[in-house]
Amino acid sequence: MISRHSIKTPDYWKSASSKLAKNDLIMAALVKRYAETSLVSRGDPFTTLARSIVGQQISVKAADSVWSRVLTLFPAIVPDAMLGGRAQKLRECGLSARKMEYLSDLARCFADGTVRPERWTDAPDEEIVAELTAVRGIGVWTAEMFLIFNLLRPDVFPVDDIGLQKAAALHYFGGERPTRCQLLELGENWRPWRTVATWYLWRSLDPVSVEY
Repeated sequence: MISRHSIKTPDYWKSASSKLAKNDLIMAALVKRYAETSLVSRGDPFTTLARSIVGQQISVKAADSVWSRVLTLFPAIVPDAMLGGRAQKLRECGLSARKMEYLSDLARCFADGTVRPERWTDAPDEEIVAELTAVRGIGVWTAEMFLIFNLLRPDVFPVDDIGLQKAAALHYFGGERPTRCQLLELGENWRPWRTVATWYLWRSLDPVSVEY
């Protein structure tokens, strides 16, 4: 991904990975296989959320292409750049009218203080999800991805994520897609590091780590 922000890695990563590996043979194998990589955050909340909206319901490759065009037209990815008449430039990037509306609403919520990232440092995950899902175009899944990829929260478990479901089926359920209850029960074994376990399961399907 293209980014103008420094990369941050979780300070808990090695310890969490070691604990997961100690208690779960499947996790042990995945931790060993992907020992040279980890979850990373690019650090800017608005950019992360805008990038998430751009990538909704399209392939990673297509999302990368659109986002590259956004970066070309908007040298600064800040709320003011995507408000008012300037937001119409998003059409040139290949965005749908609906996604243009979502990005404009996101920008407005940042600009008027409806969304205030400075309050999130000590806020519980549930409170942040509630604040984010009040923005048009941001559902629970997108909010959970933000908790993982931007805030690096250690115990997020996105049970509705298709990739997580597929990986759990492959490694723990003999290829059968688990029910929501089964997946939640499995996740209990990984507390308080369910983000880390989820990341390793994602890697088992795609070794290239997603970044926002």
